[in-house]
Amino acid sequence: MILPETMHFIDIPTPGGPEAMVLAKGQLPVPKDDEVLIRVQVAGVNRPDVMQRKGLYPPPPGASPVPGLEVAGEIAALGPNASGFYPGHKVTALCNGGGYAEYVTVPCGQCLPWPDGYDALKAAALPENFFTVWANVFDMAGLKPEESLLVHGGTSGIGLTALQLARAHGSTVFATAGSDEKCAFIARYGATAINYKTKDFQQVIAEATDKRGVDVILDMVGGSYIQRNIKSLAPRGRLVQVAFQQGAKAELDLLPVMLKRLTITGSTLRPRSAAEKAAIAASLKQKAWPLLERGAVTPVIDKVFDLEQVAQAHALMEASTHIGKILLRVAG
Repeated sequence: MILPETMHFIDIPTPGGPEAMVLAKGQLPVPKDDEVLIRVQVAGVNRPDVMQRKGLYPPPPGASPVPGLEVAGEIAALGPNASGFYPGHKVTALCNGGGYAEYVTVPCGQCLPWPDGYDALKAAALPENFFTVWANVFDMAGLKPEESLLVHGGTSGIGLTALQLARAHGSTVFATAGSDEKCAFIARYGATAINYKTKDFQQVIAEATDKRGVDVILDMVGGSYIQRNIKSLAPRGRLVQVAFQQGAKAELDLLPVMLKRLTITGSTLRPRSAAEKAAIAASLKQKAWPLLERGAVTPVIDKVFDLEQVAQAHALMEASTHIGKILLRVAG
């Protein structure tokens, strides 16, 4: 494959609103020892990208300053010790940054083949959501088939991934959303939907579980939800925090944590080591990819924008009216 010397990418000269992002031109990145160079066809848009654009989530040391944490495309080149893939191989990848570009380098352990029957759009909708959900709900929280899960933000990419994987796993699922339309969408996937604007999720959970509570809660809201989550957990329940849209600080009564022997945990993906991310990728290939290939779980895509329309994509993300993934089409 003959590579160009330059590429287009999205730059953020100064932190700010969606208009702060500009299309720029620069040199192709060069894959390091265990990295691959991917020609990007589609990139995913995620809330950490929005935070980075605002100057609130700087890239970790050594990561590309270009936003973008997931892509689908084809292998264009390999580093000296990269293995498991070959030029032309169709892959989807969890990036450390750099996804909003025509080319990106990624550690080979963070790449996965497209599930059978998938195109670039569906493949690009997978990495950030599936890595996040698998690491938090199944690895850290250890959700079991006979247990119950409450997902906040049920129509986000992470929310829809979590409820589908949990249902395929055999678990009972509850999910919150902010409109009747979104709740109806959630219900199509076999989850009990709760409109948080008209109902108190804590009360719904108490009534539905005969005051026992749920076993696992996946929360990206934080703030006032934290105490209500604690009260909504069953004995030995686990609260997993993956974001704080209402803030990271709250005044808490921790007595229920002691009395019910609860676990409160959380994580972020980006700072994890390449080895940790590779381990998650291996689990996904073994346990989640078969579910995707037989249609038991499927990504939900809300809207696709061209790379030049990245400001519109971020505006939609911040409006929170979307259901599922927002994607950027980079190349054919």
